Amino acid sequence: MEFFSEFGHIGLFVAAFLAATVLPLSSEIVLSALLLSGLSPTTLVIIATTGNVLGSLTNYALGYWASRVVIKKWSGMSEDDFVRAEQRFVKYGILSLCLAWVPIIGDPLTVMAGVLRVRLQWFLILVTAGKFLRYVVISYMVLKGLRVMPE
Repeated sequence: MEFFSEFGHIGLFVAAFLAATVLPLSSEIVLSALLLSGLSPTTLVIIATTGNVLGSLTNYALGYWASRVVIKKWSGMSEDDFVRAEQRFVKYGILSLCLAWVPIIGDPLTVMAGVLRVRLQWFLILVTAGKFLRYVVISYMVLKGLRVMPE
């Protein structure tokens, strides 16, 4: 993550974008390092949120335009897993997109939103709200000296 931190705002944007896709990255570490280096918290939260939402939008597009076969192969899901994920999304509804920032469940949520053709405006509103609030909370914790990540 130090690599991304060296590139400042651009590094944060790229890390946040990639972290919202299937790559195992942690934009929170980059955000924390940049906050501690004295950069503007407001600017950093906006950049991280924008990058992360655009990464989620990539997942949405994959779900929207790719076939079920491609999605299952890409995600490693069986037909049963795919059907269960679809049923869970339908059960909890589009408000579950506010949790698109949660590790492990966030990426499948955003892909399934595309598969189920959730209206793009609702997708963007809910995903942005959840991710924005997460970055605000993380920034607050970092700037107040609270632990964000376990050691």
